[in-house]
Amino acid sequence: MAQEENKERLFERLRYKYRLVVLNDDTFEEKLSFKLSRLNVFLSIGLSAILLIAGTTFLIALTPLREYIPGYSSTRLRKQALELLQRTDSLNAQLVYQHRYLENIQRIVEGRTEDSLDAPQTLDPAKQPSEQELSPTTEEASLRKKVEEEERFNVNPRSEAAQDLENLGFFTPLKGVVSQAFNKDNGHMAVDVLAPKNSAIKACLDGYALLAEWTAETGHVLMVQHGNGLISVYKHNSALLKKQGDVVQAGEAIAIIGNSGELTTGPHLHFELWHEGKAVDPELFMRF
Repeated sequence: MAQEENKERLFERLRYKYRLVVLNDDTFEEKLSFKLSRLNVFLSIGLSAILLIAGTTFLIALTPLREYIPGYSSTRLRKQALELLQRTDSLNAQLVYQHRYLENIQRIVEGRTEDSLDAPQTLDPAKQPSEQELSPTTEEASLRKKVEEEERFNVNPRSEAAQDLENLGFFTPLKGVVSQAFNKDNGHMAVDVLAPKNSAIKACLDGYALLAEWTAETGHVLMVQHGNGLISVYKHNSALLKKQGDVVQAGEAIAIIGNSGELTTGPHLHFELWHEGKAVDPELFMRF
């Protein structure tokens, strides 16, 4: 009974009405007055605290202010990191492309074939096929014979790439006598042309001078970059009329025939034609 009476008295004390009055200190005139109880004050303070916490939480969660709280990452920094990652991927791809492009340029300057880039792969003896497995079947042999008979009547078979290059309208770099033709089997990936002394060598197509330098083996070398993945190379010149980066027009004089370099036995033009990193026979497209 005593506990229940104490609870009732506590509840009654919480509900006691109080008046909060604001008076003028000089005239004692009443300006404002509020009727309050302890229960209303506690409820008002509790509700205000809940609203303040909720408002602060939403303000931090939905505005950039959350970046100043430890543990939250900046939206701007995340965006910058994503952009940097994309740029890094693009730069890596560009570096790979440039590396391969420079390898092709070096291979052309040195006169190496496309097969010499990759080291020969050795097969595991245990995995090597037997001679019986390698021998053709009856159907394969008959098919090969049929194809060979058809090829006998094809005077000048050409690949699709060669057919595409025919439409470019090549300009003959030098009129003269071919002393050594293109021969891929013995590694001669060019055409050697003999001509009178001081003959002008002309560009076969429009482009720009990709390389103009002197080497001990090939003397004065000029390399011209054309469109469609095509590169022309002119070696053993006595003088170059173009420097690296110059624009070149088809039929324009770009060098003078010579006998420079160690790998030469007389004045001639060593002319190479490369399409997408592969050597092409120049006599398929022009007459010297």
